[in-house]
Amino acid sequence: MASIVSAKDAVAKISDRAVVASVGVIGWITPDAVLKALADRFVQTGSPRDLTFYFPCGTGDAQGIKGMDHVAKEGLMKRIVAGSYINPVDPVTGRRPELMRLIRENRVEAYSWPIGASMHWLREVARKSPGYLTKIGLGTYADPAHGGGKFTPRATDDLIRKIELDGQEMLYYPTWPIDVAVVRASSADEFGNLSWEDEALVSANIGLILAAKASGGRVIAQVRRLLPSDGRLASQTSVPGYFVDELVVEPDMMMTSETPFDPAYYSGKRLPLAELPRPVMSADKVIARRAAQEVRKRELSIFGFGASADIPLVMAENGLFDGSGARDYWFTTEHGSYGGVVMSGWQFSANVNPDAIMDGLYQFDAIDGGLCKFAALAFAQFDESGVVNVSKFGAANPGAGGFIDIAHNAERLVFTGTFTTGGLQTSFEGGKLNILQEGKISKFARQAESITYRVIDGVRERGQQARIVTERAVFDVTASGLRLAEVAPGIDVRRDVLDRMDYAPAEIAEPLPRMDQSHFIDTVGKQLVKENVDA
Repeated sequence: MASIVSAKDAVAKISDRAVVASVGVIGWITPDAVLKALADRFVQTGSPRDLTFYFPCGTGDAQGIKGMDHVAKEGLMKRIVAGSYINPVDPVTGRRPELMRLIRENRVEAYSWPIGASMHWLREVARKSPGYLTKIGLGTYADPAHGGGKFTPRATDDLIRKIELDGQEMLYYPTWPIDVAVVRASSADEFGNLSWEDEALVSANIGLILAAKASGGRVIAQVRRLLPSDGRLASQTSVPGYFVDELVVEPDMMMTSETPFDPAYYSGKRLPLAELPRPVMSADKVIARRAAQEVRKRELSIFGFGASADIPLVMAENGLFDGSGARDYWFTTEHGSYGGVVMSGWQFSANVNPDAIMDGLYQFDAIDGGLCKFAALAFAQFDESGVVNVSKFGAANPGAGGFIDIAHNAERLVFTGTFTTGGLQTSFEGGKLNILQEGKISKFARQAESITYRVIDGVRERGQQARIVTERAVFDVTASGLRLAEVAPGIDVRRDVLDRMDYAPAEIAEPLPRMDQSHFIDTVGKQLVKENVDA
């Protein structure tokens, strides 16, 4: 039977040099109270020290729900292995996350793994396998030939190796034990049986629990409430209490940032689609409108952060989901929410009105199995050799998240983002784009700072189709390089496109079509709706 304790008491037994694993998805399912209690113990006592933290994806938002940023303290954190990192500017303090400072200043051993590997690795720990094997990530920054996922000079251990098996190169992630798993669920009974009935996601929680127990470790579960043991069906319980050591009850925990609690995220109620937020008119909205033309009916589509996450919202705004129309579009994200409408901002990763919520490890089985045929993903750089980068650029070190797995396995790819960054300002008038102030940095760099995915290899070797959508131009990725396929009305091709690239596209369409003027008008009506192509 699990013990019911305070967050302070739950972390009191964590010893120096322990491996502590936890998971959240931005603010979703982040066990913030327990992570904060661990940080508070270190500040007050100087103990525990030199911990290794394992986060399968970015846990917390470093703002209202700090998550992994709580434990970003020198002395407490010796090493961190994470599937993604969070790097927003706090609107109140104007500061970046403390964890980003530790990484930039080389104060910790920081490693970045693709989320797919970080999820599947837990399965290998749980079954006491020597390690996880995959071909996904070869040739990327996770490949030892390109850094092996090491994000700081202090990170010197080879946590990812390249081996040959049956004549094929593979990436090998050796396993190591987890001493403490800190998870979050909706509810528990007095025996510690856990369920996620009113959470928007499950993510890697179950994998973490099994990996820790197989390692001889402990499991701390933060829950919203306690239920009597006879208060629910056994089929509603996801984890038996035999695997849970301590329960921490936090009845007022936030669902995610800006959302104290909303049952629409697990379909405890259905949100009328007319109440969905409408993206403000901006370069991102233009990008989302144009990228929405690539979405097909009855094709499982997976969306990434940024302008890509706005695509379903502009589709809703343009009436494509009216009546039963939403049932014709099959949406998910890397974190396992299926159906309904993908949300953006701090609500990203969850869907409103979902039909199903899948465990995180199984979600990456689906992704790696190629079941998500279409993917819309952000990009930070796209270079002359056909490499896309989202993992490390300038002072940002976000890692790949699920990008590598998604991009490698989808049949059709759309990369979304503004053409330049660092001060870009735009306006829209008469169905035309006006660039009021150009961004300081072109995203079309001669050489990407990090290799997140080799798009050109997917196009040449596996027949992938890939397109880049920006606010001013659309490119197709061909076997010979980029082909400029469309430009925005109001844009001068030479001044605003070609001269803003560090390299020339391999081809320019002749004649060069203009992007649809409707994308640049700040009104919505049925006259702007275009029927999308059936899959």
